[in-house]
Amino acid sequence: MLTVSNLRKTFNVGTVNEVRALRGVSLELPEGAFLVILGGNGSGKSTLLNAVAGSFRLDAGEIHLAGQKVTRWPEHRRARLIGRVFQNPFTGTAPTMSIAENLALAARRGQRRKLGWALPRNLMDELRDRVSQLKMSLEDRLDNAIGTLSGGQRQALTLLMATWLKPALLLLDEHTAALDPKSADLVLRVTEEIITRHRLTTLMVTHSMQQAANLGDRIVIMHKGAVAYRFTGADKQRLGANDLLARFEDLRRREMLDETAAALLRETYL
Repeated sequence: MLTVSNLRKTFNVGTVNEVRALRGVSLELPEGAFLVILGGNGSGKSTLLNAVAGSFRLDAGEIHLAGQKVTRWPEHRRARLIGRVFQNPFTGTAPTMSIAENLALAARRGQRRKLGWALPRNLMDELRDRVSQLKMSLEDRLDNAIGTLSGGQRQALTLLMATWLKPALLLLDEHTAALDPKSADLVLRVTEEIITRHRLTTLMVTHSMQQAANLGDRIVIMHKGAVAYRFTGADKQRLGANDLLARFEDLRRREMLDETAAALLRETYL
């Protein structure tokens, strides 16, 4: 369903701020799979997600999605295949429009516009039914402006909007990082239920080891723009948050050893 091959991207080439953000990243995500990408700041996890979304042009590599080579597709064209939920719960919605109006826009994405009632009764019935599945008591508040809701409520509705038409790929960009713990737990519950119900192919970026251990059927740990570890199947299911923490400690030790070796070489030859 999703294949990325040898992705490379360097920002600010030739300057003191040069950053090799992706260093030959490759992965495959079959239909219905749920991949969690874990990594620290600067590991390349968000850059990888943005590369898949088409937010910038790659230096090298290829991306195939839903049987199509999308490497050179602009972001707006890929959006026909991709649903995305951002970190900020106020991104991706129109705050002054009602819950119903925001959801109606999501339901009609890609359709030709025509004259008629903006929210016909049959659509309102469907909106109410789907919102009720969130179990957040919002189905009787469809006329409320979405900007008046809490961050957790809004993020749950944004997730519903992103998946309304069952995208070929769902991208979750640290979508609970800006929420308080209670709201984050609520949104994660909704996330699991929607992904499971619709068998969505999902790529989720997080820095939470607990989320990575509890969600999805595979994990990739990124470090310095490359894939450091991959876990699938039984190997993934056996992992706990402490096991993932141990992998990060191992990466940190290896990095310290590399720096020590480089310092010794400098002392020897300078």
